[in-house]
Parts: sequence; C-alpha cells; structure tokens
Amino acid sequence: MSEPKAAPPLPNTGGTTNHSAKPASGQVAGNPPQAGEHPEGHKGANATPTPTESPFKGKTGLQRVRNAAGYSWAGLAAAFRHEDAFRQEVFLAALLVPLALYLGETGIERALMIAAVLGVLIVELLNSAVEAAVDRISLEHHLLIKRAKDMGSAAVMIALINVVAVWSLVLLG
Repeated sequence: MSEPKAAPPLPNTGGTTNHSAKPASGQVAGNPPQAGEHPEGHKGANATPTPTESPFKGKTGLQRVRNAAGYSWAGLAAAFRHEDAFRQEVFLAALLVPLALYLGETGIERALMIAAVLGVLIVELLNSAVEAAVDRISLEHHLLIKRAKDMGSAAVMIALINVVAVWSLVLLG
C-alpha cells in the first residue's frame, strides 16, 4: 500500500500576504514534527526537542514585530477596501472618537466611550474574517455556514448596542 500524497498548497489569491514560512527540509506541510521528534524524523533520547508551536512560524524579535505590523496594516486595508460595514464603522469612529474626547469629563469616561467604539471595529474585523474564511471553504447555502455568519452579525450588533449603552450611561449619568 502506498502512502497518500500531501495536498498541494492552496493558491494565494486576492493579493494577500503569506504569513507562514516554508517548511524545513524533509517536512511535509501537513505533518509538523511532534514534541521530542527531530524535524527530519529522528527520534530517541538524542533527538533535539522541538517546540509544540507550529514549525511554520516566521521570524522572531524585531523582525516579527515588523512582519506583524505589516500583516495588520494589510488586514485593515483589505477590510476597508472590501467591507462596506467596516468603512461605515470607521467613519462613525472618526466622528465619535473626537466627540468622546470633547464630551467625556474624566479620562475614564473618555476611555470607556472610545473603547466601546473601537470594540465595534474589532468585532467587525473578526466577523469579516469569519465570513471570508467560510466563503473560501464554500459558497453553497448550508445551515452551519448561515449559523456562523449570523453569529458574527449578532456579535457586531451587540458591540453596537454596547456603544449606545456606554455612551448613554456616561453622558446621562
């Protein structure tokens, strides 16, 4: 019986950044070495222990911070370019954040009001990420796909309700 071949890598469509490093020599993309196992398959007491993290992690130190900042900026740009709801919420934030700085009487009030607004952007980014991942897997109508998208939408709605609640409590005392 022959061993099954590894699936070919998925194409990188849409101009997104590839976040993973190439596998080390002798590694198969779907089978990272296990703890206590040498990357090239050597086992035993003399094998160098490997971390339990993915072997496809990128750089470390300052280069990792630079890479992460680039990936984050690319994610913000993609959300702004492709998501109408995110653009609307960014414009809303552009109005509400300065208003919070003006209307808040204490630093805590300002921080709460701004955090509530930024929370909407965070939840919208996560919702958009879930939708993009689900759409990448399948565009068919499926109960679980609908559930995932509806839950993401509900999370955004709760974040928006939170903005109204926080701002009302701060401004109306």
